[in-house]
Amino acid sequence: MFETIEFNEAAFKHKKTEEEIRWVFSHYLYDGPIDNMENKFIRIGFCPVGNLLEIMYNEIDEHTVNIFHAMNCRAIYYPLLNC
Repeated sequence: MFETIEFNEAAFKHKKTEEEIRWVFSHYLYDGPIDNMENKFIRIGFCPVGNLLEIMYNEIDEHTVNIFHAMNCRAIYYPLLNC
């Protein structure tokens, strides 16, 4: 769907690599809007080494996203996975 992925500097704050982030962004278990936040979305998935990550992004246009957050998934988002 998205052809271009841009990264905000803040996406690397929690020491997740670009490779991990790209993997989760492409191989996610959940994708949806973040409650009460316009144009902010979350994807949750496992990175190649098996850690569950949360990736937050904005849609710039129909082909481009800006990833601004990536970290180990917090328990607050587990219900999104129907666990």
